[in-house]
This record gives sequence, structure tokens and C-alpha cells, in this order.
Amino acid sequence: MRDDPSVVALVKRAQDGDQRAWDQLVERYAPLVWSVCMRHRLSRADADDVGASVWLRLVEGLEKLREPAALPGWLVTVARNECLRVLRGQSKQVPVEDERLPDAEGAAADEWLLRQERFVALRQAFAELPERCRRLLAMLFADPPKPYAEISGELDIPVGGIGPNRMRCLGTLRKSSALTPFIDGTEG
Repeated sequence: MRDDPSVVALVKRAQDGDQRAWDQLVERYAPLVWSVCMRHRLSRADADDVGASVWLRLVEGLEKLREPAALPGWLVTVARNECLRVLRGQSKQVPVEDERLPDAEGAAADEWLLRQERFVALRQAFAELPERCRRLLAMLFADPPKPYAEISGELDIPVGGIGPNRMRCLGTLRKSSALTPFIDGTEG
């Protein structure tokens, strides 16, 4: 994932001042930053503060980022350092109320982190699909799902072709390198 061209392209566009690219970076990697906070068992408020610090540091240092493909690792490192800074500050305080998340204990936190990693990978794989597949799958998995007749009209696909197209799109999604670790069972 370190040589992911989509990350490099997003970083370069963000460095050139493309607000949409910046928004995509934040949307794509916010769960990663949040997962680091949960691994350190921070309260919601502290996790929000850490997230804000991480994104501020990225804004300040985006131009200096030497390896755009290394952005995910950079975000994890900065988030971890910020979490440790917050935790050091907490050790000097007397807690009045514990705001820690109830699911941030042991195995539950690991399960939550794995779900977040899968979610990020799925979003990345979905973004790599051709536009027609993304639109079709989005319509089929919307809540509530759109009727086949409506999908047929919007995408100019015969109603009888929606199922086979869906299967091809899902097959392409399954082959994404972003999902390989989860499908092959090498994660979790």
C-alpha cells in the first residue's frame, strides 16, 4: 500500500491547493487517525483534539512531505505522538469523570480497529472501481435500495442485466489489492 498511486496523486493535488483532494485525504484517513486514538484508549474529547492536531500538522507540513506515498505511516506516527503527549498530560491531572469509551477495552478495541481497517480498505477498493460500477453498487446498496426499474433507467442497463453487472462489479471489487489481506485471511 506504500506505493499506492492514488495516495501520491491525492497528496500532490492537495499540495497544489486542490481543496477536493484535501477533503478526500481527510475522509480517507480520518478512521486511521481515530483508530490510533482508540488504541491509546483516549476519551472522545481527547481523540478529537488529537485528530485536530494531526490535521493541523499535516496542513503545516504538507508542502514538506518528501514521500507522498508514505502519508498513512506519517499520519500514524504523528497521531501516536499526539496521543502520548495527551496521555502524559493526563498523568499530571486528577480525573473528575472517566470519559473513556466503553468498547475501548482489550479485545473489543482490537475488533473495532480491525473493523475500521476493513472499512478503510473497502472504501479504497470502491474508489478504484470504474464509475459505472460505483454508481450501480451505490444504488443497489442504498438504504432503501433503488428499484431495478429506476436503476435501469438511470444507468441505461436492461433490468435483466443488472444482476450480471452487479456480479462483475463485485468480482472486480474482490480483486482489489486493498482488500486482498482481508479476503485471503491474512488479517485478523
